[in-house]
Amino acid sequence: MAVKLVFCCRRRPELSLEEFHQSWLNDHGPLVRKCREHLPQMKRYVQSHLIEGPASDGFRASRGSGEPYDGITEVWFDSLEAIGAGSSAEAIAAGKQLLADEQRILDLPNCSVFLTVEHEIF
Repeated sequence: MAVKLVFCCRRRPELSLEEFHQSWLNDHGPLVRKCREHLPQMKRYVQSHLIEGPASDGFRASRGSGEPYDGITEVWFDSLEAIGAGSSAEAIAAGKQLLADEQRILDLPNCSVFLTVEHEIF
């Protein structure tokens, strides 16, 4: 059963949305790609960046929802067991490097991260 990590991201308050998206895409994204060498259990990594404006505002208003996240990261794994497979010294170092970079751009206490399993409807 494939498992997906979902990370709902909020940027650090001193970053504009544009600064956050640029750094997330152009700095953090390549770092994830580089670290994957030591974290091969990550099968797919996708960033979804917030689109601001009337369309997003309309969806939120029609549902009475709160402020949007600045983006969402999704990471796919083959199984729940595969997530813990990265226990080598290199994998641990790569994980620490990713966390340090996340701390640079993310307001981690106001983010949300959890594991999911997909159920395709169509």
